[in-house]
Amino acid sequence: MNAEAILEALENVYLPVEKSPYSLKPKTGLVIVDIVKGFAEVGAGPLAPAEENPQINRMVTETNILAKRFIEADLPVLAFLDTHTPGVPEPPYPPHCEIGSGQENFVEPIAWLENESSVVKIRKDCINGYIGAENSESGNEFKNWIQDHGIEHLIIVGICTDICVMDFVLTALSARNHQLLGNIEDIVVFEPACSTYDLPPATAEALNLPRSASHPQMMTHHVGLYFMASRGARIASSIHFEPAD
Repeated sequence: MNAEAILEALENVYLPVEKSPYSLKPKTGLVIVDIVKGFAEVGAGPLAPAEENPQINRMVTETNILAKRFIEADLPVLAFLDTHTPGVPEPPYPPHCEIGSGQENFVEPIAWLENESSVVKIRKDCINGYIGAENSESGNEFKNWIQDHGIEHLIIVGICTDICVMDFVLTALSARNHQLLGNIEDIVVFEPACSTYDLPPATAEALNLPRSASHPQMMTHHVGLYFMASRGARIASSIHFEPAD
């Protein structure tokens, strides 16, 4: 069975994911996960795409559009930026997004967010943004942001669908169910503004990497969506700032 047939079987038979339009509700916040150069700019580092990638390009474009709409509507925005101290490893990944490398900064199309004073930026040094938001002095910066703005609904976008995005979403779902996130109701993943990386099995083998390093983009993207949906996240195919027709 080829990759296309496997993906079709996952999508339509074994691991179906329901995607639907989502009409924006009052008190909604946008969370952007790790759309930094080290993950989304061609050639920017060991975990960046080696060449132009349609899924990543779509993610950046859709995020840019959505973030502008949120800012224009005076709605809260929070961005996680993967940022590591040089010399401090994050197994199993090679050094990436180290402070001063430039990889830790917003990819160019959304670099304008850096100068937006209303956007809360959290530099995290681990996969899971919820954990990375823990601060010994101020508590959890993500939870503080929710409380400060009275947020009741979340829209999440970013990279990687099945790694940083999924870990954050699954933790947020558990925190919501454990009543740690105030009045949070909907946790929505906007699929067109999410992406992951591509490392087909043959490429991993050619690089003498372990079999577990294989990471075919379309399948891992779908599997990430499936696990988030199966735990209670809503998967949005589009975001409407007015009620959907």
